[in-house]
Amino acid sequence: MQVKKHIPFLQWLKEYQLSWLKNDFFAGITIGVILIPQGISYAIIAGLPPIYGLYTALIPQLVYVFLGTSRQLAIGPAAMDSLIVASGIATLATIGSEHFIVLAILLAFMVGFFQVIFGMFRMGFLVNFLSKPVISGFTSGSAIIIGMNQIGNLLGIEVDRSNQLQELIKAVFNEFNDIHLYSALIGIISIVLVAGIKKLNNRIPAALIAVILSILSVYLFDMDSKGVAILGEIPAGLPHLILPVFDADLMQEISGLALTLALIGFMEAISIAKSIESKHNSYRVDANKELVALGFGNMVGSLFQTYPATAGFARSAVNDQSGAKTPLSSLFAAIVIALSLLFLTPAFFYLPKAVLAGIIIVAAYGLLDFSMPKKILTYNIRDLIILNSTLLVTIFIGIKEGILFGIILSLVMLIYKTTKPHIAVLGNVPGTHFYRNVKRFNDVIVHKDILIVRFDAQLYFANTQYFKDKLKEFASEKEKDLKLLIIDGESLNALDSSAIYALEEIHDFFTEKGITIVFSGLKGPVRDTLVKSKLMKKIRYDHCFMSIQEAVDCYKENCFELPKRYSYQQYTKQSNR
Repeated sequence: MQVKKHIPFLQWLKEYQLSWLKNDFFAGITIGVILIPQGISYAIIAGLPPIYGLYTALIPQLVYVFLGTSRQLAIGPAAMDSLIVASGIATLATIGSEHFIVLAILLAFMVGFFQVIFGMFRMGFLVNFLSKPVISGFTSGSAIIIGMNQIGNLLGIEVDRSNQLQELIKAVFNEFNDIHLYSALIGIISIVLVAGIKKLNNRIPAALIAVILSILSVYLFDMDSKGVAILGEIPAGLPHLILPVFDADLMQEISGLALTLALIGFMEAISIAKSIESKHNSYRVDANKELVALGFGNMVGSLFQTYPATAGFARSAVNDQSGAKTPLSSLFAAIVIALSLLFLTPAFFYLPKAVLAGIIIVAAYGLLDFSMPKKILTYNIRDLIILNSTLLVTIFIGIKEGILFGIILSLVMLIYKTTKPHIAVLGNVPGTHFYRNVKRFNDVIVHKDILIVRFDAQLYFANTQYFKDKLKEFASEKEKDLKLLIIDGESLNALDSSAIYALEEIHDFFTEKGITIVFSGLKGPVRDTLVKSKLMKKIRYDHCFMSIQEAVDCYKENCFELPKRYSYQQYTKQSNR
């Protein structure tokens, strides 16, 4: 029973129905067909020979069949991860060189190692540091760089790789007069064809159709002799077991890149898996098991010459739409890839690079996120700044710099926001026991001798001064009429040591002025901290109330003793939240 709990394969296998086999078979064939041009294209983005893209389309998804908790996720090479591989390793080795390939394979092992460790120690929460605006800005920026890096192949001109948009634009303009007409024509037609078929029906393998038609065109019309750049020979056969080069210095050099890819790859996979899971009630995706599945996929894959792999949104969506019921569809997809490696690689000899560029550009366009900027413009300017800043740094400075800048900016913005959280003065809604923000509700009753304040955040070292200043500011507006200060603790969820000192200072400040200070609706953890710090003795239990209305009633009755029906023990039990 315990074994089944930890091995997802045994769970879905026990439930497997023979009627599902047809769905899994045809879904798997479809994904395998999609992965062939994707594997070749994404390997080119990664700066690797095409064969390594097919290896990466084969091994990691075989491992995922047994360890993955999503039943429709399609694992393999991905455009954004491929770009990160190229940009990260290019600083250490020449793109396409033997040393570059060695580093890419070692990188896959290290990415997998980090993912397995994160999964075993249940550290899937780390991906939460990649906020939606950061992901959106980084993804769109990466898509622009991916697309621009293919302009050279699309137009048949020499354009050096770069991770900076301004450099790519400059290089394209310098070579613009040398555009090869046939290559440009083939590339543009492939873009129109792939995009048109995708729009018509996403389940149709548009990229494969473009590949087959272009190969036939080049072969029949001898277009390679007219200057159209073709892919050339791809080695045939399945990948062999070869250990990565475990060199301590190399591993140290790429450890930061591996950590970045481990988190980004997991973020892509889990977001896709959760999206698909919401359409099904038969299973649940486990984030930490997903980390382990991806991790072992990359580690085992590196033994067979793969580079880092993750889930792909488009192919996972197609897998789901094609009716896949279990990860068995991935097994059928892997069989398609394996057969292609054994028998079909010679067929790709005449594949034009312009067509691959067109396929990549269409895929990159699909990564562009237009909806989020429009959406958050209406309600959150701070997130829009984060998104656009991440985008600009990614396209003008670099890929790794973009994601790092986005994370840091998000954290800085978050910290800044918590230093000045929402704080409201409350008034009584007539005829009720409800108290609401006087700035948002009309005609609320505000007593000149009572100040009721709600602080909507945890109170900690970064915002204690703001809290004290606002209380004194609100109190000064009452001038000498103020007799009672009620701090509504309904939204106060935590206190640190700085908060304890701040509350003690506030208590002493208002008490010296003859103003009674009481609390209402304090949560259990907050009360516990007050008791442990001994501050409750100064505040007094009888100055802590279940509700604002109780505090107000007690003040009006000129009695600051808790009603007998509310002993502190009973109060604690009733509001231990």
